[in-house]
Amino acid sequence: MEAINLTKQQARKIILEAAGLARKAQFGKGIEAVYKVIDHLGFVQLDTNYVVERAHHHVMAARVPDYQLAWLTELCDDGQVYEYFTSDAGFLPMRDFRFSLPVKEAFKAQYESVSQAETRLRKQIMDRVERDGAVKVGDFENDRVDASTGWWDWRPAKIALERLYLEGELMISRTKNFQKVYDLPLNLVPGDTDQTMPTAEEYARFVIRRTLGALGISGAREIAWRARRVKGNLVKQELEKMVKAGQLKLVSVEGVKSPLYMLPDQKTNIKLSNDVFILSPFDILNVFRHRLKDFFNFDYQIECFVPAPKRKYGYFSLPVLAGDTFIARMDAKADRKQKMLIVHNLHFEDVKLDAGVIEKLVQSLKAFARFNQCREIVFTKSNHKAYLKAISKGLAGL
Repeated sequence: MEAINLTKQQARKIILEAAGLARKAQFGKGIEAVYKVIDHLGFVQLDTNYVVERAHHHVMAARVPDYQLAWLTELCDDGQVYEYFTSDAGFLPMRDFRFSLPVKEAFKAQYESVSQAETRLRKQIMDRVERDGAVKVGDFENDRVDASTGWWDWRPAKIALERLYLEGELMISRTKNFQKVYDLPLNLVPGDTDQTMPTAEEYARFVIRRTLGALGISGAREIAWRARRVKGNLVKQELEKMVKAGQLKLVSVEGVKSPLYMLPDQKTNIKLSNDVFILSPFDILNVFRHRLKDFFNFDYQIECFVPAPKRKYGYFSLPVLAGDTFIARMDAKADRKQKMLIVHNLHFEDVKLDAGVIEKLVQSLKAFARFNQCREIVFTKSNHKAYLKAISKGLAGL
């Protein structure tokens, strides 16, 4: 099949439309819009970093005006959304539940060889949950034998609970303080949910369609990433079959390594509103660094995983997008006690911003501060004094 030729600008518009960032409120408003975001993207990554509001809430707030944190919990409690893994931990629409089963089987194979002590502990946990209801890690005595050697040196009860969750024997809900609560699937999965195991081909085709729906245009590398927990998955083989059958389109974008793929019904005539979005590092748009560089000429890295002396922009630098251009990165921290959003570094990219973009950035900063329960914004550092002065003037009386 002959590839469709696109310019980078055309490709960026398709990518942003697919990500839900072509315009403000692309999915509408209210809790219904939150479900639409999750259902459209198919997966919203969860992260526990709390320097600013957690990533999964940040993703929603960027797309749904006046987003309320309780809405995601309500969707989970109503059985419309659940927490589990694809490539990483996150929130998924319940209607896709059956496609989590191959991942659970993969984890079962990974943890097939466990000690007798863990086998006994797992049975004790399952008996307790079945008898008494949902549990938290804190409900179990500290059963550590040796001293902890670090964050990931979990005690036996924590390990057993996590493995039971990953294998699908238990599921997770969350307390208001974001603590995990482990429960039986029958208590969290609606009775009419399809729980039949998909074939390897069905699973691969599901991953392909879901990923392309969220990315717009993608290479095999990014598509296969969502299925990375399932060893020997058929994603690459099914990609070729779907192209031959006309169920996918091949795409060629100037200066970007081919082959690239797109859904056959993907719109290509897209208009952007040129709104400004302050994004999470774990937003679907930002998780593939090479993709940002290829399509947006934006060399980005989240630096919380980088040793402090080697950081260029800050611990938790947030990408700032205007239209189809990344204009800045903002290293911010929410001081919730003082109701203050501290911007340690507002670093502007080498792009010229007009008064209209500055005004939209000001409005986005105000909304971001409110979302983080802050009433004031303080800037510590910036590489562009004129832009910072204009922004500070616009923020007066926040």
